[in-house]
Amino acid sequence: MATQFNGKVAILGGGLMGSGIAQIFASQGCEVAIYDVDWQGCHASENIIANMTQMQQHGLTDTMKIRATLNCLLLTGDLKEAVSDAALVIECVPEDLALKQRLFARLDTICPVSTILASNTSVISISQIAQDVTHKERVVGTHFWNPPFLIPLVEVIRTEWTSETVFEDMYLILRQVGKHPVRVKKDVPGFLVNRLQHALWREAIYLVEQGIADAETVDEGIRYGFGLRLPILGPLENADMVGTDLTLAIHEYLFPYLNNATTPSPLLRQCVAQGKLGFKSGEGFQRWNESKIKASREGLVEYLLQVIAKH
Repeated sequence: MATQFNGKVAILGGGLMGSGIAQIFASQGCEVAIYDVDWQGCHASENIIANMTQMQQHGLTDTMKIRATLNCLLLTGDLKEAVSDAALVIECVPEDLALKQRLFARLDTICPVSTILASNTSVISISQIAQDVTHKERVVGTHFWNPPFLIPLVEVIRTEWTSETVFEDMYLILRQVGKHPVRVKKDVPGFLVNRLQHALWREAIYLVEQGIADAETVDEGIRYGFGLRLPILGPLENADMVGTDLTLAIHEYLFPYLNNATTPSPLLRQCVAQGKLGFKSGEGFQRWNESKIKASREGLVEYLLQVIAKH
């Protein structure tokens, strides 16, 4: 795919992820149809306006670009209308395997064989989603990270059936619309980055559970320690920097002491059982009020906008 991608894109699901992904393609001039079962109550356009207004405040877009982006959008409750003539369909419906399987099986019957069918699931097996699809070679995973209009990374996940052409075309399409795709060559639970993220979370929760440190301290240790260098120094480059011999020596000593549980933490289960659901309830591993929740959400977006503006 040497030429710039300008095909029609259908986004299935108009929530925060769906609207953010639609924004990515529409801002590049692609025709984008957003399908949502509750299309009349869908706030996709409002979400995109809010996103781009924040970007404008950092000099990352302007009023004309916002108008042009909105002009590329169509919101519909008709699935056939949404996917009609689409070169790419990206599914962003709730994380329900059965729902996704039914949707992909239907897409397989109403979309031309040339249409790429992609899922934005964060953890569900792409192979399982494609179970009832006849043309499995055109199904691929595209895991965007929230907020998708700001986080560059997209994991492109290949199943055993995904064709080389679809795998590479999807990778190139994402590069052409300004994302940073990475190839995940095997469809495994959690794909690439969620496996890394939740391995860290497992140990972080364990440290609190064992009384080694409280939740705030664990987070501080990451924020003000190795977290500062992660954007520029990944773990494997870091291992090479200090030497694989030293890394081996550390692992030989440390690994027996790390948490290697294959089930969720008892402390996490206790939090859920007691209704301590984090932001949703005002308490999880830490206590939260409206002002702290607002500061956390806004702080994340502000940080990401500043990083992007510097680049």
